[in-house]
Amino acid sequence: MDLVETGNGVRAARGGLSAREAPFHDIPVIDFGAMQGDDLAAKEKVARALYEAATKVGFFYIKNHGVPEEIIQAMFAAGPAFFALPLDEKMKVHVKLSTNNSGYTPLLEENVNPKAKGDLHEAYDIAAELDPNDPDLASGKGLYGVNIWPENMPGFRRAMLDYHHEVLKLGRRMFKAFALALGQDEHFFDPMITKPTCAQRIIYYPSQDGAIDEEQIGIGPHSDYECFTILAQHEVPALQVLNNAGEWIAAPPIPGTFVVNIGDQMARWSNDLFASTLHRVINLTGRARYSAPFFLGTNYDTLIDVLPGCVTPERPRKYEPVIAGDYVQGRFDATYGYRQTES
Repeated sequence: MDLVETGNGVRAARGGLSAREAPFHDIPVIDFGAMQGDDLAAKEKVARALYEAATKVGFFYIKNHGVPEEIIQAMFAAGPAFFALPLDEKMKVHVKLSTNNSGYTPLLEENVNPKAKGDLHEAYDIAAELDPNDPDLASGKGLYGVNIWPENMPGFRRAMLDYHHEVLKLGRRMFKAFALALGQDEHFFDPMITKPTCAQRIIYYPSQDGAIDEEQIGIGPHSDYECFTILAQHEVPALQVLNNAGEWIAAPPIPGTFVVNIGDQMARWSNDLFASTLHRVINLTGRARYSAPFFLGTNYDTLIDVLPGCVTPERPRKYEPVIAGDYVQGRFDATYGYRQTES
């Protein structure tokens, strides 16, 4: 077994590069359509399915999610055009030039597993597109800021922001489902997501051909930092999820769905009732792979503390309270090379 450092402690993951080709039902598919309506009973049915998936798997697909397909496809069409630029052009919008971790991350510069040799992907990140006069920009809260964008690519910016707008709406509906699944009123999280911190990425994974070093794959075993992640996959399979039997399970793209996984913050809120599952990416297909994770948290200053209903004699409190934004900022500091080499 390999040991993987995460924000919620050290976790065990089985070595090797293969994943079992499991039937789709090993990672459940949830019909999310009811969360766009006003039928509370129908929403509670969705929440029960979410609870089952969150406690047993930590990953699930959602269909009937409400994000227009043309918005998704426009985003995926824009990404390759950026990554095809010469390196010196991409470096003009390097992530270190931003105040909110937006911009370009080159190959191998990110490393989610400190024991590995760097992740084999390129990425472009954006956060919420705030007004330059927003008061939080001068507050030192590093997850808020003004996004940086490549020059002469207005279509790229438009496609990324259109997608951001639609997936953020989906994320707010997702928070309602999580609230119901945790035994709370569906509006429990509403005051905490008036200006949520979020990170949207478009990622390019080159295919790994020939001999592969297990310490240098598309992205190494890790858990996500925020409350949950909404992932769009574009055609090429490479995502693998660690199940509770210690097996890596393939999570291939399913048309018309997103993959959703629990992040470390939701695991802390639920006292690990909801599983923040280790996952990784290994692209062995011979084709370029593109994916678009949307990591959604709460307002920066939200106090994340274990919900009383998630503490029992059999499940004592595991986590002390943390400030949401400080927690994510600390994980970024541990992951990005440029944050560790600059004073």
